[in-house]
Amino acid sequence: MHKKALYAIVALVTWVVLIIIFMVVSYQVNLEIFFVLWLIALLVVIELVSGTTVQPQNIRYLKYFVAVQVVLFGMIVAKKVLEILAK
Repeated sequence: MHKKALYAIVALVTWVVLIIIFMVVSYQVNLEIFFVLWLIALLVVIELVSGTTVQPQNIRYLKYFVAVQVVLFGMIVAKKVLEILAK
């Protein structure tokens, strides 16, 4: 495993653990907020790890995974907008 990928994994795991700790400490465990913060971190890590000219095969598959996550994010946003409009 490359050093860059190892740093990315450690950073992502650290970020997720910090999110969980802050949510538990503040008694505000919300899966939608967790998902959004996790997605932001994942997008940043992928952008930092992936190269512009040559991409390993696993990065391409990870980008498909991120595309699915972005669609789910869009569904969450649409749901929240509909909740606001229903009021």
